Amino acid sequence: MATRSPRLVAFDLDDTLAPSKSAIDPRMGALLVALAERVEVAIISGGQLAQFRAQVVDLLPDAPAEIRDRFHLLPTCGTQYYRLSEDGIVTIYAHALTDDEKGRAMAAVEQEARRLGFWESETWGDILEDRGSQITFSALGQSAPLDAKVAWDPTGAKKNTLREAVQAQLPDLEVRSGGSTSVDITHRGIDKAYGMRQLAAQSGIALEDMLFVGDRLDPDGNDYPVLALGVPCHAVEGWEHTADYLDGLIPTLAQ
Repeated sequence: MATRSPRLVAFDLDDTLAPSKSAIDPRMGALLVALAERVEVAIISGGQLAQFRAQVVDLLPDAPAEIRDRFHLLPTCGTQYYRLSEDGIVTIYAHALTDDEKGRAMAAVEQEARRLGFWESETWGDILEDRGSQITFSALGQSAPLDAKVAWDPTGAKKNTLREAVQAQLPDLEVRSGGSTSVDITHRGIDKAYGMRQLAAQSGIALEDMLFVGDRLDPDGNDYPVLALGVPCHAVEGWEHTADYLDGLIPTLAQ
């Protein structure tokens, strides 16, 4: 928990603002705009920009330009950075992998997934996705239903085993556990702590003046690097928990 009123509140996306790969509830959209009336708002996730747009941006209630301008979007853990404006989404930067890095990453993760028996034949969408600055493996495909993803790897053991095997093949790149069935490959040193540092540099707001809200702040979770960085954090369990927390937080923030 934050010990003082934050100037910026940052959120994980899946299972924090919305169910995995799903749209935000209208209640959450209204709360995010209400929050942006008081402080800067950021969303940081391993997902790509299209996911941010479909799950959140396109569903936000109408708000004045000065309110939308307070939203910061950091797909692929901050290797891409965007802002909202009255004209839409504005690119601040995007650091892409090279074609060689992408090719080696895709080959390694497919090889190890097949070797370990994790390359599934029944999937929903692409298993491998080029997100520009990140290659993502989703065991059941990009559009798999939540219940199927939970059933595939309830303890995270499969995902962690695959991560370790792929990392051994790609020592020059970073291989991380992503969402419930995903593994992400980026440049070295890329995690949500990297993204938060970029957020501080771009916004001019110190990390100690931020608050991060996420569902995976446990040591094996992909939100944990933010906690380890020293950013004040609040743990949640699903979007409803986040919404309830914001109901209490927003009135305490100065307008």
